[in-house]
Amino acid sequence: SYVPLPSGGCRKHSRQWVAQQSFSPNLEVGAGGSLKAWKNRTMLRLGRAAAGCRALAAPHPRGAGGHSKRSSSGRKEILINVHGGESSGIAEILMTRAHARNSLGKVLVNELFRALESLRCDERIRVVVFKSEVKGVFCAGADLKERAQMNDTEVGHFVHRLRSLMDEIAALPMPTIAAIEGYALGGGLELALACDLRIAASSAKMGLIETTRGLLPGAGGTQRLPRCIGIGLAKELIFTGRQVDGQQALSLGLVNHTVPQNDEGDAAYQRALILAKEILPQAPIAVKMGKLAINRGTEVDIASGMAIEGMCYAQNIPTRDRQEGMAAFREKRPPQFIGE
Repeated sequence: SYVPLPSGGCRKHSRQWVAQQSFSPNLEVGAGGSLKAWKNRTMLRLGRAAAGCRALAAPHPRGAGGHSKRSSSGRKEILINVHGGESSGIAEILMTRAHARNSLGKVLVNELFRALESLRCDERIRVVVFKSEVKGVFCAGADLKERAQMNDTEVGHFVHRLRSLMDEIAALPMPTIAAIEGYALGGGLELALACDLRIAASSAKMGLIETTRGLLPGAGGTQRLPRCIGIGLAKELIFTGRQVDGQQALSLGLVNHTVPQNDEGDAAYQRALILAKEILPQAPIAVKMGKLAINRGTEVDIASGMAIEGMCYAQNIPTRDRQEGMAAFREKRPPQFIGE
């Protein structure tokens, strides 16, 4: 079951998320009054988002110092694992739909939306890792058996929902890491592409294979893959439906790191944890603002991107974490960031 968040518990977190939503690729950041207009939109949406977040549920922890949370449907297709102890601040979204190889069916998609809402409003969370609990597969893509029961209109609506899901993953304010073991095909690779960072086992198989089924990538693949590896290579992979292994993915720039698979079958996950723990000690607001500046700034010209960076930097100046960082430098000690 879900436990209500404390009153106002996600306000600071919402500020960063709403700021992320408030940018537009067409924002005239150089025009007079644009910064003021951006701030006004941010504060308006902040109030709405904070009210919505307070009605959501905070995830129960599992593992070090906690336990797992089941999805509200009882199907357990998505679990959330929030670490405690030295790994406090890491959350995992676990895909557990073994009978369908984590394919993106209606229940799994609905539970993913709910999980994202819960984590987005949890100020404790600094890094999110996406992981499969099904051996040999990250996510097999669309549930084609389920989709075969839909009419054309229903297919269109569901694919739009999938596209929205990937956008929600990309819009999480904290860094996200996909730990890819086994197959990440079609929508499964699109899910990984929506994450900030990707770690793959050398034996993993990745590809946007939709053209081999008479389809095309419809959940962000035609947009995020070119931005990741370049237009020419993305076209080649999409046109051919080719699959690549972990080492090939690394050479293409599709993943950040590739690791040899271990006997337990969780080498990518273990490497993702190492990376997550490197992020944990850093100032959370600065990291979130850095993510926002990169995501929005790379979609516009360099002058507009620099203005976006300036806006994000301005958001970070009054934070206690910035003051703590300066004090720690002067006093020659490690900083203790609190996310304020």
